[in-house]
Amino acid sequence: MPVTTQQLIRWKQEGRAIVALTAWDWAIAQILDEAGIDVVLVGDSMAMVALGHATTLPLTLEEVIHHASAVRRGVKQALVVADLPFLTYQESTAQAMRSAGRLLKEAGVQAVKLEGGYPAIAQTVANLVLAGIPVMGHVGLTPQSVHRLGYRQQGKTSEDADRILHEAIALAEAGAFAIVLEHIPADLAAKITEKIPIPTIGIGAGSHCDGQVLVTADLLGLSPKQPPFAPAYADLRGIATQAVQSFANDVRKREFP
Repeated sequence: MPVTTQQLIRWKQEGRAIVALTAWDWAIAQILDEAGIDVVLVGDSMAMVALGHATTLPLTLEEVIHHASAVRRGVKQALVVADLPFLTYQESTAQAMRSAGRLLKEAGVQAVKLEGGYPAIAQTVANLVLAGIPVMGHVGLTPQSVHRLGYRQQGKTSEDADRILHEAIALAEAGAFAIVLEHIPADLAAKITEKIPIPTIGIGAGSHCDGQVLVTADLLGLSPKQPPFAPAYADLRGIATQAVQSFANDVRKREFP
């Protein structure tokens, strides 16, 4: 049976770990789905790993819709969640509603993810949920705020840790079905996971979250540089480079075809 948002919440209650990975095209999505991944995230990280941007900020809603549509065609079982790109939801609830609605209607995703948990964002989440749009939250290191936060670990001071905790609680109370905790101390992630009734999905947040997510390009060793919290489970960049070089050599030596 296809994974649902309610199933994720039940899995938290049962202590079953949730597995999530990102996808940006049909081929990767098929592989993830056939491997039994629970949540496929069409993350705005595609701006960097698939489109070559230095940050996630340039990504447009139209690009997310385009890529999410391809991902959705490759998935039969996993829950497909798409990121709302920078400045497609922060201006107003109406803007967020239009953006999220397009992702559900045009791309066919089952949920959206947005960053931040301060009061205006929590209210936006509540309004989206009231309209029938499932929302995944995201606190801690929020890449769309890179020019303010950088890529460094968040929540290291007691003040920042309290803020992130209260943002997570606010998102849960607003009706989010899960929250990504990115690059925060493991003890803070454990505290949040214990405090809120919805699943926490960690990335660089320790082992006490209800699930884990990685950028698939990092997992497969496709990225030029690995994040400190993302081990490569393969070296596909090296394998692909070697295969291309072998083909080029065979052509130049006239040994292919």
